Amino acid sequence: MNNLVMQIKWDGEILRLAASSKSIAAAALYAAATLAHAETNADSTAGVKILDTVTVTATRRSEPVQKVPVAVSVVTGADMARSNSNNVQSLITQVPELTFKPSLSSKDETLTIRGIGTNSTSPGVEPSVSTVIDGVVYARPGQATLDLLNVDHVEILRGAQGTLFGKNSTAGVINVVTNDPSKTTTGYVDTQIYQGGEQRVSAGVATTLIPGLLTGSFSALYGRYDGNVTNIHTGEEINGYNHKGFRAKFVLTPNQDIKATFIADYMHAHDSFASGVIGEATNPLFGVALSPVVPGMGNRTVNYPYGPAELDTNWGLSAQVDWNLGHGYTLTSISAYRQWLNTQYTDEAFVPTLYTAIPAENDRGYVGFTQLSQELRLTSPKGGFFDYVAGLYVQHTQDNENYNRAEYSCLNSTLPGVAPGLTPCAAGASTIVPTTGDAVFNTLTNSIAAYGEGTFHITPRLRLIAGVRVTHDQVGYDFNRTSTSAVAVPGVNPSFASSGFTDANGISGRLGLQFDLASNVMVYAMYSHGYKGPAINTFFNMQQRDTTALKPEGSNSYEIGLKTQTPDHRWTANLALYDAHYTNYQANFFDTVAGQVVTRLINAGSVATKGIELDVGARPVTGLTLKGGLALSDARVEQFACPVGAQASCNVNGTRLPFAPTFRTNISADYRHPLPLGPELELYANYFWQAREQFSLPATTTTEQGAYGILNASVALNFDSGWRVALIGKNLLNKSYVEAMANGTGYVAIAVPRDASRYFGVQLRKDFF
Repeated sequence: MNNLVMQIKWDGEILRLAASSKSIAAAALYAAATLAHAETNADSTAGVKILDTVTVTATRRSEPVQKVPVAVSVVTGADMARSNSNNVQSLITQVPELTFKPSLSSKDETLTIRGIGTNSTSPGVEPSVSTVIDGVVYARPGQATLDLLNVDHVEILRGAQGTLFGKNSTAGVINVVTNDPSKTTTGYVDTQIYQGGEQRVSAGVATTLIPGLLTGSFSALYGRYDGNVTNIHTGEEINGYNHKGFRAKFVLTPNQDIKATFIADYMHAHDSFASGVIGEATNPLFGVALSPVVPGMGNRTVNYPYGPAELDTNWGLSAQVDWNLGHGYTLTSISAYRQWLNTQYTDEAFVPTLYTAIPAENDRGYVGFTQLSQELRLTSPKGGFFDYVAGLYVQHTQDNENYNRAEYSCLNSTLPGVAPGLTPCAAGASTIVPTTGDAVFNTLTNSIAAYGEGTFHITPRLRLIAGVRVTHDQVGYDFNRTSTSAVAVPGVNPSFASSGFTDANGISGRLGLQFDLASNVMVYAMYSHGYKGPAINTFFNMQQRDTTALKPEGSNSYEIGLKTQTPDHRWTANLALYDAHYTNYQANFFDTVAGQVVTRLINAGSVATKGIELDVGARPVTGLTLKGGLALSDARVEQFACPVGAQASCNVNGTRLPFAPTFRTNISADYRHPLPLGPELELYANYFWQAREQFSLPATTTTEQGAYGILNASVALNFDSGWRVALIGKNLLNKSYVEAMANGTGYVAIAVPRDASRYFGVQLRKDFF
């Protein structure tokens, strides 16, 4: 961190950013002096409200975000509702450090923070970004990709958080906090209608069920969307969704020392994702076969006979008991059970006709996943020389999967060719060879950990933070694949069976200093060591080379931060500089099996990410709130460990990691002003911009997207009676972009986001008090 230098290239231009620890320290001292002087000369502006105090649980306590020595971004539930953000992956336009990697199924989707994230189809690996909802850790990232309900706020904790939030948070944590039920009766009904056949209806109620003893809340939603991709073979719109679910929360307070919170949630999704949108035909014959589909980055059509779809059912129960033991000590118990069922139907034929040069393929997959977890946590009082949080955590998961793939290859045909080397095939006129592979596999994991983190208040201004987590992991699997072919064919390996077990012990921890330069200025310096457990690459095309367990992933990160706020609480600026190095990094590597591109989960060697982040907030005049952030990052492969039997190039040292653009920024403005006739006028706008992005490792020219920016805005009238009427515009500049690009055999497939083009919607909401 003594000399952090990054080179960021945009369209041939190079921006060199050199930041040394000395210059940062000088800037911090200057800011401290300025604000300390401002404290004694504060001149409040009459009529201008201060910024809202944001309280987070980033340290497993409820504390103001400006007081915690953690780089954290906060998005409120109101901000999400205003921008039609309904899940954690939609937050990427509001949090520059967060990126999202979509896939053909939610079970394979991944969030990344600071360019770091683990994406794999294997159930035997953990994510690097942990998702926590109301204190419950979601073991697999696919569980957390469905709609959120009744959100109070979302905290995005950046960097390794393994001490307090668990071993699978080497890159960061998405911490979702929902609203507690109110004692007074409240409710709402919210209806939103958008172009493209999108409709969303949500409603909720909260009240006291037994005075002085029990409060409860219930919220539900229904949402549907036709989609923005046309399957010209059937004439149907796809890439849409149909979601419905509920969340119930009850708070029991039998006395003043005990608070028990019970939560039940359920969400069902039926999505028609577009698996075969072709952005480029790298094989000209494939481009001819696609007709009338025209490949291109703006392509929004497919042409295949099967209807790709995904079914998700995600539900769970949890109980949290907070017991005041007296003298400021609190004992917390969080017990949780979750179940996740996922079924996917994938069509990778892409063309309705079988050709001699182009095999056809379709998949059927099923996931049945359960998890049990128990956490006990003791929180000490604050105000003395030493305060702490300590606990025990146990988690058990069981994953059962069945994956079927049907492959059709045409060896010869008597039909006339449509182009040189491209001949259609049909039964009776061709030699068609079908191959079917069926894999049944299960994975079991157990994890137990003890952790503790303490703060030593050395002086009223200086604090020392030290924490450690000790973890024991167990991972076991059984795998059996049968194939109708004795040799490998594109997409299907021969029959194979295997089973195995591995375990490991790991240590996470952090050590740092926190110092108050002034009452509203805090600096911190932190060293963190992260650990992510061993993994086994259990997937449909598993073969002998994949049976060796992956080593645990480790990380060492260094971070210095500055958190400032003016004495009148109208301006806030938080700065963080970080430098993190990962060893035995668990990542996907694009390889080739029997002539088809596949992904292999490997220990990819060592990678590093370093950068600068800035979060700002302001309320300069009455009614206007500004928020913004930027992230400059450099996430690269340091030393790549080429896997045994690799067919693809391993020359990737120094290559930027996928889904890790060098620069991302966003700014939002919220202006509210009462009109003469009574209602409040609300104007909101958010602009997000990012530099070019590579989607593949190894990097290829066909999987790189140029820089782009997205502008969203809304205008609303808020009435004292609780009514709200709003017009919402998404991607107002009509910028066409994609969420992902992947090389296939003869083509480049692209993932089309919901806001790939401009669209509008209206909202009608009624709040009951």
